[in-house]
Amino acid sequence: MKRFNNILCVTEPQAVGQCAIECAVALAENNQASMTVATVTERVPAGIEIPVLGSSPGHVRAKLMDAEAQRLNTLIAPYRARLKINTKVLVGTSFLEIIREVMRSEHDLVVKCSGSQEWLGHLFADDDMNLLRKCPCPVWLVKPETPQSNRRILAAVDVEDDYPPAELKTRQALNDMVMELAGSLAVSEFAELHVAHAWEAFGESTLRHSGFMSRPEAEVDVYVEQAHQRHAELLDALVQKSRSNLEQDAMDYIRPQLHLLKGSARRVIPELAKRLEIDCIVMGTVARTGVPGFIMGNTAETILQLIDCSVLAVKPEGFSTPVTLDG
Repeated sequence: MKRFNNILCVTEPQAVGQCAIECAVALAENNQASMTVATVTERVPAGIEIPVLGSSPGHVRAKLMDAEAQRLNTLIAPYRARLKINTKVLVGTSFLEIIREVMRSEHDLVVKCSGSQEWLGHLFADDDMNLLRKCPCPVWLVKPETPQSNRRILAAVDVEDDYPPAELKTRQALNDMVMELAGSLAVSEFAELHVAHAWEAFGESTLRHSGFMSRPEAEVDVYVEQAHQRHAELLDALVQKSRSNLEQDAMDYIRPQLHLLKGSARRVIPELAKRLEIDCIVMGTVARTGVPGFIMGNTAETILQLIDCSVLAVKPEGFSTPVTLDG
């Protein structure tokens, strides 16, 4: 079962909410992991003078960093008795410095409250999307005002096997990671686990409606049902494989509810999440590898813009971030 060892919790400058910290603390306790709470302040422009803070950019930067350090200490004070929490104040572009901190300190999870105040508009902040695209470790974006524990967790997987061998291997590894993380989270939070896969029978609409290729309804029905059965078997195989990888006590607890959804994933996954009142979706955000600039699949991006819940996003092993330490 996946266990996190080194969690980085990110809080926005000036923020007073603790939704991400509460989630990170609970996860750190359950995983016996180390935890760091960090924030990122902007660089002080050269030549700026703010009389109340100091007469030089260096003085201004020192005052701002000290204020943020005090704020972080205030935020984590309620949790000091529960576990040791380190703090860091980083300087620069938010998503870049978060990723560099992940690389420097080998964090294996980033927990962050969404920077967007427009969750009902189904939009993440730009920094959130850049983290999802480029951070080398899993990123858990916590919805503001999220409950202290997740009641329902949804693992969104793609078990379609009609891909080129290299991409199929990548997708299968990503499915394994999604299931492992979702299962671990469900166990640690005593939550329901739902597993969803969206499927379509290739060419069904053309076979039913094209004047040039249409086939008898009964014949198309048989073809569609065969596709349905194949996807059902693939989904069941993934779940059985995942159960075999869990510890015995987790196997006894987790009884995932499977959802085989007919239709486009970018439509039916958000609809299911809304219908079930899912608290957190666990999903992969990289499909293809070796394609320059192909950081996140279009389907994943669309789903992320349509959901109204927290998301734990993972990438396959071997993902290489385009961010460098010496930027």
